[in-house]
This record gives sequence, C-alpha cells and structure tokens, in this order.
Amino acid sequence: MTPLILQLRQELQAAGTPAGQDSARRFFKEDIQTHGVKSATVKAIARPYMKALRSETKETVFSICEDLWKDGMMEETLIACDLSWSRRKEFVPADLQLFEKWLHTYVTNWAACDTFCNHTVGEFLIRYPDRLPVLEKWAKSKNRWVRRGAAVSLIVPARKGWMLEESLRIATLLLHDEDDMVRKGYGWLLKSAAEKHEDAVFRFVMRHKTDMPRTALRYAIEKMPADRKARAMEK
Repeated sequence: MTPLILQLRQELQAAGTPAGQDSARRFFKEDIQTHGVKSATVKAIARPYMKALRSETKETVFSICEDLWKDGMMEETLIACDLSWSRRKEFVPADLQLFEKWLHTYVTNWAACDTFCNHTVGEFLIRYPDRLPVLEKWAKSKNRWVRRGAAVSLIVPARKGWMLEESLRIATLLLHDEDDMVRKGYGWLLKSAAEKHEDAVFRFVMRHKTDMPRTALRYAIEKMPADRKARAMEK
C-alpha cells in the first residue's frame, strides 16, 4: 500500500458515519462494505489525489486502482473507476485483459458494475470496436455482474447512436436471463439505444414482447411515446 492510498483511506474513514453506512446499504440487496461517505464528499476527497496522479504513468495508476478494488469498500471502488477512466486516452488493446480481471474478480454490486462498465469499458470499446465480441462471452458468464456488464458497457455508445447491431445482439443473448439485475441492465441498454434508434428498438421489442420479461420491457420503452408504450404492453 502506497502512502498516498493510506492517506486517502484515512480521510474516507474519518468522513464516514454509521448513519451514512445505513443509508448507503438501503440501495443494495447485497451486503456492501462502505465507510458511509456521500458521493459528493467522496469526489471532493479524491480530487487532490486524482490531480496528484496525473503525472504518474498509466501503469502506476492502474496498480493503485488494483489496490483500491481489492479493499472492497464502495467509496474506494468508485474512485478506482474514476481513476481508470481518467487514463482513457492511453488505453491500448492489452488493457482489456486487466479490465476483465477487475470485472470478474472485484465487481459485486450494481453500482460498481455500472460505474466501471459505463465509463472505463465503454470508452475502451469506443476506441477498440474490434474487441466488441468479448461482450458475447460476458453475456454467457455464470457471474450476474459480468452478464449485466455485457449490456451496460454499450450504454454510452448506444446513446451516441453507435453500435446498434451489437446492442441488439447482446439484448438477444440476455433476453431470457433469470436475474432481475441483468434484465434491468439490458432493458436500460435498449432504452439508451432508442434515444437515437427508436424505430429499430421498437421493432425489437414488438418481436420479442411475448417472451421478454416485463422488467426489461418496461425499461426499454420507458421514453417512447404513449401509443408505442401501449402497443408494447398489450398482451
């Protein structure tokens, strides 16, 4: 553990409260480890550390990310996600192996999954779209968070109007997933894709509405016009 990480942890511990811990845990069905620090305070505490690390190499920063991930505390996990994303301009194809390790090994709740996959993995895929097939492997994983990550990693590209075909392919692979968090993940992806490709997503929903779980269906059509929502919800 570097002195910098030790100091960061001490600041987070000092800022946490039992009431904050109880409040944070209400958002999760899983048991989470947390100092009980509000998100805005976490960002404020992390800001000088993030600034200090700008002069360090990507390898040093990723090593620090690994330490933060290992600790398992929610606040440190979110800082690790911000740190890895901050080096996005330096991503190279080989970084995918490390990102997969973090996802498989350390992600144990929706907040970690969404923060990491939305930003770090999503940015990686924008830069290296030839690595998109890895998401099909993730979609077949036994790990619920890896499967959710397969969908969530495409949300930022989908909002830009990109990777529609890949988004629909992942949604198809996850269509009958029995895990509610995975269903919400691919429903969210479809909703995001619909921002630029509403007709295509609506056709997908209508084609699969009889066997698509209602949770995913409601997410997918959430921002569509009322008439389309009604048609999609008809039995």
